[in-house]
Amino acid sequence: MDLKLLKDTPPWEWPKDAGKMFLEILNTYKADESDRLLAAELAGDFIVINDELVDALLSILSNRDESELLQGKAAISLGPVLEHAHTDGFEKPDDVPINKQTFLKIQEVLYKFYMDDNVPKSVRRRILEAAVRAPQDWHQDAIRVAYSSNDEDWRLTAVFCMCYIRGFDDQILETLGCENPDIHYHAVCAAGNWEVDAAWSHITELVTSEDIDKPLLLAAIDALGSIRPQEAGDILFDLTKSDDDIVDAAYEAMAMTGVLDEDYDDEEDGFIH
Repeated sequence: MDLKLLKDTPPWEWPKDAGKMFLEILNTYKADESDRLLAAELAGDFIVINDELVDALLSILSNRDESELLQGKAAISLGPVLEHAHTDGFEKPDDVPINKQTFLKIQEVLYKFYMDDNVPKSVRRRILEAAVRAPQDWHQDAIRVAYSSNDEDWRLTAVFCMCYIRGFDDQILETLGCENPDIHYHAVCAAGNWEVDAAWSHITELVTSEDIDKPLLLAAIDALGSIRPQEAGDILFDLTKSDDDIVDAAYEAMAMTGVLDEDYDDEEDGFIH
């Protein structure tokens, strides 16, 4: 199957040799840059990622002759498997697509290159964004430094990372009013993830706003149910009168909070309070 077709194909429908295809392209230095970028992106999917693909991604990250864009793509593709391995542990090795040695190697390499000031900024940002998926002691200081920077790109990375590393409630609240839409979005995600109660009024305003981008609205819906699940019911129920994936997000948030089961009953036309 053509590589570009795989991007638009659900991973569970990929051919069995998709991982080998990605590995071959990643290891072929003279391959087309766009193909290697796409292979690096797809290689991080849980369906195919394994020790060999991790080694290929780390090799790209470690090679100063590779483009910044490809190095960054390789770094960020390591994030999902880091998170999965950190969350599940290695008590049942068959449940994790990489071994513990590979997991530790990823952490070691990411730390090494993040601490190297000669590594381009864009690559270091992607390294930190991937590394925080499996929290380590050095991450808090790295986030603080990034957040205190006058560079808005670094501040964006810092707020993204705050969704994975606890201890930044004040900074999350501060960035909820940020004019940068990307920073604002990730602040909302972080507020919901850590159940920052002081963010409730801002999140409520977002959810009830008539002028809001859909990605931000979906993030706010998710955060609303996390911060005050019992108070979120009526607001979320109002959103079920909307359409498409907003309705799905509202019902999912209600189900996650338990409000749906406790306070709403089935009726012919939907749910009533």
